[in-house]
Amino acid sequence: MEKKINIKAGSVEVEAILNDSPTAKKIWEALPIEARTNTWGDEIYFDIPVKAPLEKTAQELVEVGDLGYWPTGHAFCIFFGPTPMSRGNEVRPASAVNLIGRVSGDARVFKKVPSGSKIRIAAGEE
Repeated sequence: MEKKINIKAGSVEVEAILNDSPTAKKIWEALPIEARTNTWGDEIYFDIPVKAPLEKTAQELVEVGDLGYWPTGHAFCIFFGPTPMSRGNEVRPASAVNLIGRVSGDARVFKKVPSGSKIRIAAGEE
């Protein structure tokens, strides 16, 4: 079953789909989640009340629009472009992340969200 979520940060509201990974399931069970954003290049990340180990499928390179979980910081990550670790146009997290889903549509709208904005992730409409 597809798990749709709504992500609202500042003036931006998008829909995303969580995958079937063990980490994504833990996050789904913890919804709704509210936090304050941090930005790192074209990445938003924030602490969430979910603890999960690095999965075997963890990635060191991701795509624009990917959602990740960073076990090191217990953080939910939204990737929408290069980070300070990127070489060229690649999208590189600080260290490996568990891929947990994808933004539906253009993730670059998150460029409009300043650091410190309130963010809310909730279960979407079925």
